[in-house]
Amino acid sequence: MAKSTIEKAWWKEAVVYQIYPSSYLDSNRDGLGDIPGIISKIPYIKSLGVDTIWLSPIYASPQKDMGYDVSDYRSIHAPYGTVEDVQNLIDQLHAQNMRLLMDLVVNHTSDEHAWFKESRSSKTSSKRDWYFWRDPKLDKDGNRKEPNNWKSIFGGSAWHFDDTTGQYYLALFLPSQPDLNWDNEDMREATYDDMRFWLDRGVDGFRIDSMNLSSKHPDLPDGKVVNDEPYQSGAEFFASGPKMHDHMREMREKVFDKYDIMTVGELGFTKDEQTVSQYVAKDRHELNMLFTGDIVDMDFGPNGKYERSDFHPSKIREITNLWQSCMPTFQGWNTVYLDNHDSGRSLSRYGSDAPEHRATAAKMLATYLLTLSGTPFMLAGQEIGTANLGKDYSADAYIDVEGKNYYNEVLKARGGDESKMGDVMRELQLKARDHGRLPMQWSAAPNAGFTSPSATPWMTINKDHKEWNVESQINNPHSVLSFWKQLLALRKQYTDLLVYGSYTPLPESETGDMVLGYERMSHEDGRKAVVLLSFSEKEEVISVDKYQDFEVLVSNGCSEAVDGMVTIRPYGSVVLLG
Repeated sequence: MAKSTIEKAWWKEAVVYQIYPSSYLDSNRDGLGDIPGIISKIPYIKSLGVDTIWLSPIYASPQKDMGYDVSDYRSIHAPYGTVEDVQNLIDQLHAQNMRLLMDLVVNHTSDEHAWFKESRSSKTSSKRDWYFWRDPKLDKDGNRKEPNNWKSIFGGSAWHFDDTTGQYYLALFLPSQPDLNWDNEDMREATYDDMRFWLDRGVDGFRIDSMNLSSKHPDLPDGKVVNDEPYQSGAEFFASGPKMHDHMREMREKVFDKYDIMTVGELGFTKDEQTVSQYVAKDRHELNMLFTGDIVDMDFGPNGKYERSDFHPSKIREITNLWQSCMPTFQGWNTVYLDNHDSGRSLSRYGSDAPEHRATAAKMLATYLLTLSGTPFMLAGQEIGTANLGKDYSADAYIDVEGKNYYNEVLKARGGDESKMGDVMRELQLKARDHGRLPMQWSAAPNAGFTSPSATPWMTINKDHKEWNVESQINNPHSVLSFWKQLLALRKQYTDLLVYGSYTPLPESETGDMVLGYERMSHEDGRKAVVLLSFSEKEEVISVDKYQDFEVLVSNGCSEAVDGMVTIRPYGSVVLLG
Protein backbone atom coordinates (compact mmCIF):
# COMPACT_ATOMS: atom_id res chain seq x y z
CA MET A 1 0.00 0.00 0.00
CA ALA A 2 1.57 3.28 -1.18
CA LYS A 3 1.70 6.06 1.36
CA SER A 4 -0.27 9.13 0.31
CA THR A 5 1.62 12.27 -0.64
CA ILE A 6 -1.49 14.43 -0.21
CA GLU A 7 -0.99 17.27 2.24
CA LYS A 8 -3.94 17.66 4.58
CA ALA A 9 -5.67 21.04 4.95
CA TRP A 10 -8.85 22.36 6.53
CA TRP A 11 -10.25 23.42 3.17
CA LYS A 12 -9.83 19.90 1.80
CA GLU A 13 -11.87 18.42 4.65
CA ALA A 14 -14.51 21.16 4.57
CA VAL A 15 -18.04 20.73 3.26
CA VAL A 16 -19.31 23.98 1.75
CA TYR A 17 -22.96 25.07 1.89
CA GLN A 18 -23.84 27.68 -0.74
CA ILE A 19 -26.44 30.27 0.23
CA TYR A 20 -28.13 32.56 -2.26
CA PRO A 21 -28.75 35.47 0.14
CA SER A 22 -31.99 36.73 -1.37
CA SER A 23 -33.51 33.25 -1.09
CA TYR A 24 -32.51 31.81 2.29
CA LEU A 25 -34.58 33.51 5.00
CA ASP A 26 -36.29 36.88 5.17
CA SER A 27 -35.95 38.21 8.73
CA ASN A 28 -37.71 41.56 8.28
CA ARG A 29 -40.55 40.25 6.13
CA ASP A 30 -39.97 42.42 3.08
CA GLY A 31 -39.95 39.42 0.73
CA LEU A 32 -36.17 39.29 0.32
CA GLY A 33 -33.71 37.12 2.22
CA ASP A 34 -31.08 38.88 4.31
CA ILE A 35 -27.99 38.43 6.46
CA PRO A 36 -29.82 38.47 9.82
CA GLY A 37 -31.96 35.66 8.43
CA ILE A 38 -28.84 33.64 7.64
CA ILE A 39 -27.43 34.31 11.11
CA SER A 40 -30.62 32.98 12.70
CA LYS A 41 -30.13 29.68 10.86
CA ILE A 42 -26.52 29.02 11.91
CA PRO A 43 -27.67 26.35 14.42
CA TYR A 44 -29.58 24.56 11.64
CA ILE A 45 -26.61 24.74 9.24
CA LYS A 46 -24.26 23.52 11.97
CA SER A 47 -26.61 20.59 12.69
CA LEU A 48 -26.28 19.37 9.11
CA GLY A 49 -22.59 18.68 9.58
CA VAL A 50 -21.29 21.33 7.17
CA ASP A 51 -18.60 23.71 8.34
CA THR A 52 -18.28 26.41 5.69
CA ILE A 53 -20.84 28.78 4.17
CA TRP A 54 -20.35 30.25 0.71
CA LEU A 55 -22.38 33.43 0.27
CA SER A 56 -23.30 34.50 -3.23
CA PRO A 57 -22.69 38.26 -3.72
CA ILE A 58 -23.90 40.57 -0.96
CA TYR A 59 -22.02 43.73 -2.00
CA ALA A 60 -23.71 47.02 -2.89
CA SER A 61 -25.28 46.57 -6.30
CA PRO A 62 -28.11 47.83 -8.52
CA GLN A 63 -29.02 44.13 -8.86
CA LYS A 64 -29.23 44.00 -12.64
CA ASP A 65 -27.64 40.53 -12.33
CA MET A 66 -28.49 39.65 -8.73
CA GLY A 67 -25.36 41.13 -7.19
CA TYR A 68 -22.87 40.03 -9.83
CA ASP A 69 -22.82 43.70 -10.79
CA VAL A 70 -20.96 45.30 -7.88
CA SER A 71 -21.11 49.06 -7.33
CA ASP A 72 -19.03 49.09 -4.11
CA TYR A 73 -16.98 46.15 -2.82
CA ARG A 74 -16.80 47.54 0.72
CA SER A 75 -20.51 48.13 1.23
CA ILE A 76 -23.44 45.73 1.50
CA HIS A 77 -26.61 45.73 -0.58
CA ALA A 78 -28.87 47.60 1.85
CA PRO A 79 -31.85 45.18 1.79
CA TYR A 80 -29.46 42.39 2.88
CA GLY A 81 -28.03 44.30 5.84
CA THR A 82 -24.85 46.13 6.76
CA VAL A 83 -21.11 45.56 7.07
CA GLU A 84 -21.75 45.17 10.80
CA ASP A 85 -24.24 42.38 10.05
CA VAL A 86 -21.58 40.59 8.00
CA GLN A 87 -19.09 41.00 10.83
CA ASN A 88 -21.67 39.49 13.19
CA LEU A 89 -22.09 36.58 10.78
CA ILE A 90 -18.32 36.02 10.62
CA ASP A 91 -17.98 36.19 14.40
CA GLN A 92 -20.87 33.82 15.07
CA LEU A 93 -19.61 31.30 12.51
CA HIS A 94 -16.12 31.38 13.97
CA ALA A 95 -17.57 30.84 17.44
CA GLN A 96 -19.04 27.58 16.06
CA ASN A 97 -15.74 26.59 14.38
CA MET A 98 -17.33 27.36 11.02
CA ARG A 99 -16.05 29.53 8.20
CA LEU A 100 -17.30 32.02 5.62
CA LEU A 101 -16.45 32.05 1.91
CA MET A 102 -17.47 35.15 -0.06
CA ASP A 103 -18.11 35.52 -3.77
CA LEU A 104 -15.48 37.73 -5.40
CA VAL A 105 -16.70 39.35 -8.63
CA VAL A 106 -13.72 41.12 -10.16
CA ASN A 107 -13.84 40.36 -13.88
CA HIS A 108 -16.29 43.24 -14.13
CA THR A 109 -18.11 45.83 -12.03
CA SER A 110 -21.46 47.54 -12.24
CA ASP A 111 -21.65 50.57 -14.51
CA GLU A 112 -22.70 52.37 -11.31
CA HIS A 113 -19.35 51.70 -9.63
CA ALA A 114 -17.37 54.90 -8.93
CA TRP A 115 -14.47 53.48 -10.95
CA PHE A 116 -16.56 53.17 -14.10
CA LYS A 117 -18.26 56.53 -13.62
CA GLU A 118 -14.83 58.14 -13.51
CA SER A 119 -13.57 56.03 -16.41
CA ARG A 120 -16.41 56.99 -18.74
CA SER A 121 -16.23 60.70 -17.85
CA SER A 122 -13.34 61.53 -20.19
CA LYS A 123 -10.80 59.95 -22.50
CA THR A 124 -8.14 61.51 -20.29
CA SER A 125 -9.55 60.14 -17.03
CA SER A 126 -6.99 58.57 -14.70
CA LYS A 127 -9.21 55.49 -14.65
CA ARG A 128 -9.90 55.38 -18.38
CA ASP A 129 -7.66 52.35 -18.82
CA TRP A 130 -9.26 50.51 -15.89
CA TYR A 131 -11.83 49.29 -18.45
CA PHE A 132 -11.73 48.47 -22.17
CA TRP A 133 -12.54 51.45 -24.41
CA ARG A 134 -12.20 51.35 -28.19
CA ASP A 135 -13.10 53.58 -31.14
CA PRO A 136 -15.89 52.43 -33.44
CA LYS A 137 -15.17 50.65 -36.68
CA LEU A 138 -16.94 51.75 -39.84
CA ASP A 139 -18.68 49.50 -42.32
CA LYS A 140 -18.40 49.97 -46.10
CA ASP A 141 -21.16 52.59 -45.99
CA GLY A 142 -19.50 54.55 -43.21
CA ASN A 143 -21.88 53.39 -40.51
CA ARG A 144 -20.60 52.91 -36.99
CA LYS A 145 -20.04 49.32 -35.83
CA GLU A 146 -18.53 47.51 -32.85
CA PRO A 147 -14.73 47.15 -32.42
CA ASN A 148 -15.00 43.38 -32.87
CA ASN A 149 -17.59 40.65 -33.35
CA TRP A 150 -17.64 39.23 -29.81
CA LYS A 151 -20.98 38.02 -28.55
CA SER A 152 -22.08 38.72 -25.00
CA ILE A 153 -22.58 35.69 -22.78
CA PHE A 154 -26.16 36.91 -22.31
CA GLY A 155 -26.72 37.54 -26.04
CA GLY A 156 -26.14 40.44 -28.44
CA SER A 157 -22.89 42.33 -28.84
CA ALA A 158 -20.32 42.47 -26.04
CA TRP A 159 -19.61 46.11 -27.00
CA HIS A 160 -21.74 49.11 -26.03
CA PHE A 161 -21.49 52.64 -27.37
CA ASP A 162 -21.16 55.48 -24.89
CA ASP A 163 -22.18 58.94 -26.10
CA THR A 164 -20.06 60.73 -23.50
CA THR A 165 -16.78 60.10 -25.31
CA GLY A 166 -17.91 58.46 -28.54
CA GLN A 167 -16.27 55.12 -27.81
CA TYR A 168 -17.41 51.57 -27.09
CA TYR A 169 -16.75 49.74 -23.83
CA LEU A 170 -16.50 45.96 -23.41
CA ALA A 171 -19.01 44.03 -21.28
CA LEU A 172 -18.98 40.25 -21.70
CA PHE A 173 -22.14 39.89 -19.62
CA LEU A 174 -24.82 42.61 -19.36
CA PRO A 175 -24.26 46.12 -20.76
CA SER A 176 -24.35 47.25 -17.13
CA GLN A 177 -21.39 44.98 -16.28
CA PRO A 178 -18.30 46.54 -17.92
CA ASP A 179 -15.17 44.37 -17.90
CA LEU A 180 -12.19 45.49 -15.84
CA ASN A 181 -8.81 45.73 -17.56
CA TRP A 182 -6.55 43.54 -15.47
CA ASP A 183 -3.49 44.69 -17.40
CA ASN A 184 -3.76 47.99 -15.50
CA GLU A 185 -1.62 47.82 -12.37
CA ASP A 186 -3.48 50.58 -10.49
CA MET A 187 -6.76 48.74 -11.01
CA ARG A 188 -5.26 45.50 -9.73
CA GLU A 189 -3.89 47.17 -6.60
CA ALA A 190 -7.27 48.77 -5.86
CA THR A 191 -8.92 45.36 -6.22
CA TYR A 192 -6.39 43.75 -3.89
CA ASP A 193 -7.17 46.43 -1.30
CA ASP A 194 -10.86 45.52 -1.51
CA MET A 195 -10.01 41.85 -0.97
CA ARG A 196 -7.92 42.70 2.10
CA PHE A 197 -10.81 44.74 3.51
CA TRP A 198 -12.81 41.53 3.91
CA LEU A 199 -9.98 39.16 4.74
CA ASP A 200 -8.88 41.45 7.57
CA ARG A 201 -12.42 41.20 8.94
CA GLY A 202 -12.07 37.43 9.14
CA VAL A 203 -13.51 36.15 5.86
CA ASP A 204 -12.02 32.70 5.23
CA GLY A 205 -11.67 32.81 1.46
CA PHE A 206 -13.19 33.60 -1.89
CA ARG A 207 -14.98 31.89 -4.72
CA ILE A 208 -13.73 33.95 -7.68
CA ASP A 209 -16.44 34.53 -10.27
CA SER A 210 -15.51 34.22 -13.97
CA MET A 211 -11.93 34.01 -12.79
CA ASN A 212 -10.25 33.09 -16.06
CA LEU A 213 -11.89 35.84 -18.14
CA SER A 214 -9.75 38.60 -16.65
CA SER A 215 -6.96 38.38 -19.23
CA LYS A 216 -7.88 39.26 -22.80
CA HIS A 217 -5.77 39.10 -25.95
CA PRO A 218 -4.27 42.62 -26.19
CA ASP A 219 -5.46 43.09 -29.79
CA LEU A 220 -9.06 42.02 -29.02
CA PRO A 221 -9.35 40.25 -32.40
CA ASP A 222 -12.57 38.97 -33.97
CA GLY A 223 -13.80 35.60 -32.83
CA LYS A 224 -13.96 32.73 -35.31
CA VAL A 225 -17.09 32.88 -37.47
CA VAL A 226 -18.98 29.60 -37.07
CA ASN A 227 -22.50 30.63 -38.17
CA ASP A 228 -24.37 33.43 -39.91
CA GLU A 229 -25.15 35.37 -36.73
CA PRO A 230 -23.71 38.90 -36.47
CA TYR A 231 -21.84 38.15 -33.23
CA GLN A 232 -19.59 35.20 -32.42
CA SER A 233 -17.97 33.75 -29.33
CA GLY A 234 -14.56 35.26 -28.81
CA ALA A 235 -13.71 32.88 -25.99
CA GLU A 236 -10.41 31.89 -27.57
CA PHE A 237 -9.33 35.51 -27.04
CA PHE A 238 -10.84 36.27 -23.62
CA ALA A 239 -10.67 32.98 -21.65
CA SER A 240 -7.36 32.07 -19.93
CA GLY A 241 -5.60 34.83 -21.84
CA PRO A 242 -1.87 35.53 -22.13
CA LYS A 243 -1.40 37.19 -18.71
CA MET A 244 -3.88 35.10 -16.76
CA HIS A 245 -1.29 33.22 -14.74
CA ASP A 246 0.76 36.36 -14.12
CA HIS A 247 -2.32 37.94 -12.58
CA MET A 248 -3.13 34.90 -10.46
CA ARG A 249 0.41 34.53 -9.15
CA GLU A 250 0.50 38.21 -8.24
CA MET A 251 -2.86 37.94 -6.48
CA ARG A 252 -1.60 34.96 -4.52
CA GLU A 253 1.69 36.60 -3.56
CA LYS A 254 0.21 39.98 -2.62
CA VAL A 255 -3.02 38.80 -1.00
CA PHE A 256 -3.76 35.09 -0.58
CA ASP A 257 -0.42 34.02 0.88
CA LYS A 258 -0.90 36.42 3.80
CA TYR A 259 -3.94 34.49 5.09
CA ASP A 260 -4.99 30.88 5.80
CA ILE A 261 -7.87 30.84 3.34
CA MET A 262 -9.73 28.80 0.74
CA THR A 263 -9.52 29.97 -2.87
CA VAL A 264 -11.71 28.47 -5.57
CA GLY A 265 -11.99 29.84 -9.10
CA GLU A 266 -14.78 29.57 -11.65
CA LEU A 267 -13.12 28.38 -14.86
CA GLY A 268 -15.42 29.03 -17.80
CA PHE A 269 -14.92 27.85 -21.39
CA THR A 270 -12.19 25.44 -20.24
CA LYS A 271 -12.48 21.75 -19.39
CA ASP A 272 -9.17 20.12 -20.31
CA GLU A 273 -6.91 18.81 -17.59
CA GLN A 274 -3.76 20.48 -18.93
CA THR A 275 -5.23 23.98 -18.58
CA VAL A 276 -6.76 23.15 -15.20
CA SER A 277 -3.42 21.89 -13.90
CA GLN A 278 -1.83 25.27 -14.61
CA TYR A 279 -4.08 26.85 -11.98
CA VAL A 280 -4.15 24.24 -9.20
CA ALA A 281 -1.03 22.07 -9.52
CA LYS A 282 0.97 22.07 -6.31
CA ASP A 283 4.10 23.44 -7.96
CA ARG A 284 2.14 26.42 -9.38
CA HIS A 285 0.05 27.13 -6.29
CA GLU A 286 -2.25 29.71 -7.87
CA LEU A 287 -5.57 28.50 -6.44
CA ASN A 288 -6.71 25.71 -4.12
CA MET A 289 -9.32 24.39 -6.55
CA LEU A 290 -11.60 25.16 -9.49
CA PHE A 291 -15.13 24.81 -10.79
CA THR A 292 -14.71 23.66 -14.40
CA GLY A 293 -18.43 23.62 -15.20
CA ASP A 294 -18.54 20.30 -17.03
CA ILE A 295 -20.61 18.59 -14.32
CA VAL A 296 -23.42 21.16 -14.70
CA ASP A 297 -23.14 21.12 -18.51
CA MET A 298 -23.92 17.43 -19.00
CA ASP A 299 -27.25 18.09 -20.72
CA PHE A 300 -26.10 21.08 -22.79
CA GLY A 301 -26.24 20.79 -26.57
CA PRO A 302 -23.30 21.40 -28.93
CA ASN A 303 -24.46 24.99 -29.48
CA GLY A 304 -25.06 25.96 -25.89
CA LYS A 305 -26.99 25.61 -22.68
CA TYR A 306 -30.51 25.80 -24.04
CA GLU A 307 -30.03 23.35 -26.89
CA ARG A 308 -31.51 19.96 -26.11
CA SER A 309 -29.17 17.12 -25.18
CA ASP A 310 -30.53 14.42 -22.90
CA PHE A 311 -28.45 13.35 -19.92
CA HIS A 312 -26.98 9.85 -19.86
CA PRO A 313 -24.94 8.37 -16.98
CA SER A 314 -22.04 7.75 -19.36
CA LYS A 315 -21.38 11.49 -19.13
CA ILE A 316 -21.07 11.60 -15.36
CA ARG A 317 -18.96 8.44 -15.48
CA GLU A 318 -16.54 10.05 -17.94
CA ILE A 319 -16.28 13.35 -16.04
CA THR A 320 -15.95 11.72 -12.62
CA ASN A 321 -13.31 9.26 -13.76
CA LEU A 322 -11.33 12.03 -15.48
CA TRP A 323 -11.05 14.43 -12.54
CA GLN A 324 -10.81 11.85 -9.77
CA SER A 325 -7.99 10.13 -11.64
CA CYS A 326 -6.02 13.05 -13.08
CA MET A 327 -6.10 15.57 -10.23
CA PRO A 328 -3.75 13.56 -7.98
CA THR A 329 -1.20 13.29 -10.80
CA PHE A 330 -0.35 17.00 -10.48
CA GLN A 331 -1.21 17.13 -6.76
CA GLY A 332 -4.19 19.39 -7.30
CA TRP A 333 -7.49 19.23 -5.47
CA ASN A 334 -11.04 18.72 -6.78
CA THR A 335 -14.29 20.48 -6.15
CA VAL A 336 -17.21 18.05 -6.01
CA TYR A 337 -20.60 19.52 -6.83
CA LEU A 338 -23.81 18.99 -8.77
CA ASP A 339 -25.76 22.20 -8.16
CA ASN A 340 -25.13 25.92 -8.05
CA HIS A 341 -26.93 29.23 -8.53
CA ASP A 342 -26.35 29.16 -12.31
CA SER A 343 -28.06 25.85 -13.06
CA GLY A 344 -31.24 23.88 -12.74
CA ARG A 345 -31.44 21.42 -9.85
CA SER A 346 -29.49 18.21 -10.41
CA LEU A 347 -32.34 16.17 -8.96
CA SER A 348 -34.58 17.19 -11.87
CA ARG A 349 -31.84 16.94 -14.51
CA TYR A 350 -29.73 13.90 -13.57
CA GLY A 351 -31.96 12.04 -11.13
CA SER A 352 -35.74 12.09 -11.02
CA ASP A 353 -38.23 14.42 -9.38
CA ALA A 354 -41.10 12.02 -10.12
CA PRO A 355 -42.96 11.46 -6.82
CA GLU A 356 -42.17 7.74 -6.74
CA HIS A 357 -38.42 8.29 -7.24
CA ARG A 358 -37.68 11.72 -5.79
CA ALA A 359 -36.48 10.84 -2.28
CA THR A 360 -34.39 7.88 -3.48
CA ALA A 361 -32.82 9.90 -6.29
CA ALA A 362 -32.01 12.80 -3.94
CA LYS A 363 -30.26 10.39 -1.58
CA MET A 364 -28.35 8.77 -4.44
CA LEU A 365 -27.02 12.13 -5.62
CA ALA A 366 -26.03 12.98 -2.04
CA THR A 367 -24.11 9.70 -1.92
CA TYR A 368 -22.24 10.69 -5.07
CA LEU A 369 -21.36 14.12 -3.71
CA LEU A 370 -20.09 12.93 -0.33
CA THR A 371 -18.10 9.81 -1.28
CA LEU A 372 -15.65 11.37 -3.75
CA SER A 373 -12.25 12.93 -3.17
CA GLY A 374 -12.36 16.71 -3.18
CA THR A 375 -14.22 19.46 -1.36
CA PRO A 376 -18.01 19.02 -1.66
CA PHE A 377 -20.11 22.08 -2.45
CA MET A 378 -23.84 21.77 -1.83
CA LEU A 379 -26.53 24.31 -2.66
CA ALA A 380 -29.03 25.21 0.06
CA GLY A 381 -32.11 23.06 -0.43
CA GLN A 382 -30.24 20.05 -1.75
CA GLU A 383 -30.45 18.56 1.71
CA ILE A 384 -34.25 18.35 1.48
CA GLY A 385 -34.50 17.22 -2.14
CA THR A 386 -35.37 20.57 -3.70
CA ALA A 387 -36.43 20.18 -7.33
CA ASN A 388 -37.03 22.50 -10.26
CA LEU A 389 -40.21 24.48 -10.65
CA GLY A 390 -42.94 22.25 -12.04
CA LYS A 391 -43.86 22.11 -15.68
CA ASP A 392 -47.12 23.94 -15.01
CA TYR A 393 -45.30 27.25 -14.49
CA SER A 394 -45.45 29.65 -17.44
CA ALA A 395 -42.60 31.69 -18.91
CA ASP A 396 -43.64 34.59 -16.67
CA ALA A 397 -42.40 32.66 -13.62
CA TYR A 398 -38.84 32.83 -14.94
CA ILE A 399 -37.36 36.18 -13.98
CA ASP A 400 -33.60 35.65 -14.30
CA VAL A 401 -31.96 37.78 -16.96
CA GLU A 402 -30.18 34.90 -18.72
CA GLY A 403 -33.33 32.85 -19.32
CA LYS A 404 -35.51 35.87 -20.10
CA ASN A 405 -33.05 37.19 -22.66
CA TYR A 406 -32.83 33.80 -24.37
CA TYR A 407 -36.61 33.32 -24.40
CA ASN A 408 -37.24 36.80 -25.83
CA GLU A 409 -34.49 36.42 -28.43
CA VAL A 410 -36.00 33.18 -29.76
CA LEU A 411 -39.54 34.53 -29.50
CA LYS A 412 -38.58 37.52 -31.63
CA ALA A 413 -36.93 35.25 -34.21
CA ARG A 414 -40.16 33.21 -34.38
CA GLY A 415 -42.33 36.21 -35.05
CA GLY A 416 -43.65 36.56 -31.52
CA ASP A 417 -45.62 33.31 -31.78
CA GLU A 418 -45.84 31.85 -28.25
CA SER A 419 -47.25 28.59 -29.64
CA LYS A 420 -43.84 27.86 -31.20
CA MET A 421 -41.92 28.11 -27.92
CA GLY A 422 -42.48 24.61 -26.53
CA ASP A 423 -38.88 23.50 -27.06
CA VAL A 424 -37.56 26.63 -25.36
CA MET A 425 -39.87 26.13 -22.38
CA ARG A 426 -38.68 22.54 -22.02
CA GLU A 427 -35.09 23.74 -21.68
CA LEU A 428 -36.01 26.53 -19.26
CA GLN A 429 -37.91 24.01 -17.15
CA LEU A 430 -34.72 21.96 -16.89
CA LYS A 431 -31.84 24.44 -16.90
CA ALA A 432 -32.92 27.98 -16.06
CA ARG A 433 -30.91 29.66 -13.33
CA ASP A 434 -34.14 30.44 -11.48
CA HIS A 435 -34.32 26.84 -10.21
CA GLY A 436 -31.05 27.18 -8.31
CA ARG A 437 -32.27 30.43 -6.76
CA LEU A 438 -35.66 29.32 -5.45
CA PRO A 439 -36.51 30.49 -1.92
CA MET A 440 -35.63 27.95 0.76
CA GLN A 441 -38.55 25.73 1.75
CA TRP A 442 -38.63 25.80 5.55
CA SER A 443 -42.21 24.69 6.15
CA ALA A 444 -45.59 23.98 4.59
CA ALA A 445 -46.81 27.44 5.60
CA PRO A 446 -47.74 30.01 2.96
CA ASN A 447 -44.54 31.29 1.34
CA ALA A 448 -42.76 28.17 2.67
CA GLY A 449 -41.70 29.88 5.91
CA PHE A 450 -39.19 31.89 3.86
CA THR A 451 -41.07 35.10 4.55
CA SER A 452 -44.36 36.01 6.20
CA PRO A 453 -47.60 34.76 4.61
CA SER A 454 -48.61 38.35 3.85
CA ALA A 455 -45.33 39.36 2.16
CA THR A 456 -44.65 39.13 -1.57
CA PRO A 457 -41.56 36.96 -2.14
CA TRP A 458 -38.98 38.36 -4.52
CA MET A 459 -39.43 35.32 -6.76
CA THR A 460 -41.71 32.33 -7.20
CA ILE A 461 -42.14 29.90 -4.31
CA ASN A 462 -42.28 26.30 -5.54
CA LYS A 463 -45.75 24.90 -4.93
CA ASP A 464 -44.29 21.59 -3.80
CA HIS A 465 -43.06 23.21 -0.56
CA LYS A 466 -46.15 21.86 1.18
CA GLU A 467 -44.64 18.38 0.97
CA TRP A 468 -40.93 19.11 0.59
CA ASN A 469 -39.64 21.28 3.42
CA VAL A 470 -37.27 21.26 6.39
CA GLU A 471 -39.98 21.07 9.05
CA SER A 472 -41.51 17.90 7.61
CA GLN A 473 -38.14 16.14 7.35
CA ILE A 474 -36.08 17.24 10.33
CA ASN A 475 -37.50 14.65 12.76
CA ASN A 476 -38.08 11.90 10.19
CA PRO A 477 -35.18 9.41 10.34
CA HIS A 478 -35.98 8.20 6.81
CA SER A 479 -36.07 11.63 5.17
CA VAL A 480 -33.67 13.05 2.62
CA LEU A 481 -32.49 15.53 5.26
CA SER A 482 -31.67 12.79 7.75
CA PHE A 483 -29.81 10.87 5.03
CA TRP A 484 -27.67 13.92 4.27
CA LYS A 485 -26.82 14.27 7.97
CA GLN A 486 -25.86 10.59 8.13
CA LEU A 487 -23.58 10.87 5.10
CA LEU A 488 -21.98 14.09 6.30
CA ALA A 489 -21.19 12.44 9.64
CA LEU A 490 -19.69 9.41 7.86
CA ARG A 491 -17.50 11.65 5.70
CA LYS A 492 -16.08 13.22 8.86
CA GLN A 493 -15.69 9.80 10.51
CA TYR A 494 -13.85 8.24 7.56
CA THR A 495 -11.76 11.23 6.47
CA ASP A 496 -8.72 9.17 5.43
CA LEU A 497 -10.94 7.01 3.24
CA LEU A 498 -13.61 9.31 1.81
CA VAL A 499 -11.68 12.60 1.64
CA TYR A 500 -8.07 11.59 1.06
CA GLY A 501 -8.39 8.01 -0.20
CA SER A 502 -7.53 6.84 -3.70
CA TYR A 503 -10.17 6.40 -6.42
CA THR A 504 -10.55 3.40 -8.72
CA PRO A 505 -13.48 3.23 -11.16
CA LEU A 506 -15.39 -0.01 -11.51
CA PRO A 507 -15.55 -1.08 -15.16
CA GLU A 508 -18.84 -0.70 -16.96
CA SER A 509 -18.67 -4.43 -17.74
CA GLU A 510 -19.28 -5.04 -14.02
CA THR A 511 -21.87 -2.34 -13.31
CA GLY A 512 -23.76 -1.91 -16.57
CA ASP A 513 -24.11 1.43 -18.32
CA MET A 514 -26.74 2.85 -15.93
CA VAL A 515 -24.81 2.33 -12.69
CA LEU A 516 -21.75 4.32 -11.69
CA GLY A 517 -19.39 2.39 -9.43
CA TYR A 518 -16.05 3.10 -7.82
CA GLU A 519 -13.74 2.03 -5.03
CA ARG A 520 -12.15 4.34 -2.49
CA MET A 521 -9.12 3.15 -0.50
CA SER A 522 -7.47 4.67 2.56
CA HIS A 523 -3.73 5.25 2.32
CA GLU A 524 -3.57 4.99 6.11
CA ASP A 525 -4.93 1.49 6.77
CA GLY A 526 -5.91 0.07 3.37
CA ARG A 527 -9.62 0.07 4.21
CA LYS A 528 -11.89 0.23 1.17
CA ALA A 529 -15.32 1.60 0.35
CA VAL A 530 -17.31 0.49 -2.69
CA VAL A 531 -19.94 2.89 -4.02
CA LEU A 532 -22.73 1.92 -6.43
CA LEU A 533 -25.06 4.62 -7.80
CA SER A 534 -27.98 3.82 -10.08
CA PHE A 535 -29.19 6.40 -12.60
CA SER A 536 -31.76 3.95 -13.96
CA GLU A 537 -35.54 4.17 -13.72
CA LYS A 538 -35.68 0.39 -13.42
CA GLU A 539 -34.11 -2.12 -11.05
CA GLU A 540 -30.47 -2.99 -11.65
CA VAL A 541 -28.87 -6.27 -10.51
CA ILE A 542 -25.14 -6.02 -9.76
CA SER A 543 -22.60 -8.62 -8.69
CA VAL A 544 -20.88 -7.87 -5.38
CA ASP A 545 -19.43 -11.34 -4.99
CA LYS A 546 -15.86 -10.07 -4.63
CA TYR A 547 -17.02 -7.83 -1.78
CA GLN A 548 -18.74 -10.57 0.22
CA ASP A 549 -16.70 -9.72 3.33
CA PHE A 550 -17.72 -6.06 3.20
CA GLU A 551 -20.44 -4.58 5.41
CA VAL A 552 -23.14 -2.11 4.35
CA LEU A 553 -22.12 1.37 5.47
CA VAL A 554 -25.18 3.13 4.09
CA SER A 555 -27.96 1.83 1.86
CA ASN A 556 -30.60 3.63 -0.15
CA GLY A 557 -32.93 1.22 -1.91
CA CYS A 558 -30.48 -1.67 -2.18
CA SER A 559 -31.33 -5.27 -1.26
CA GLU A 560 -29.18 -7.58 0.81
CA ALA A 561 -26.85 -9.73 -1.27
CA VAL A 562 -28.27 -13.04 -2.50
CA ASP A 563 -25.82 -15.43 -4.16
CA GLY A 564 -23.37 -12.55 -4.50
CA MET A 565 -25.88 -10.28 -6.25
CA VAL A 566 -27.68 -7.14 -5.05
CA THR A 567 -30.75 -5.52 -6.54
CA ILE A 568 -30.74 -1.72 -6.58
CA ARG A 569 -34.10 -0.11 -7.01
CA PRO A 570 -34.54 2.84 -9.42
CA TYR A 571 -32.13 5.66 -8.53
CA GLY A 572 -30.88 3.74 -5.50
CA SER A 573 -27.38 3.53 -4.07
CA VAL A 574 -25.24 1.65 -1.60
CA VAL A 575 -21.85 2.10 0.08
CA LEU A 576 -20.00 -1.02 1.22
CA LEU A 577 -17.13 -0.91 3.70
CA GLY A 578 -14.34 -3.46 3.94
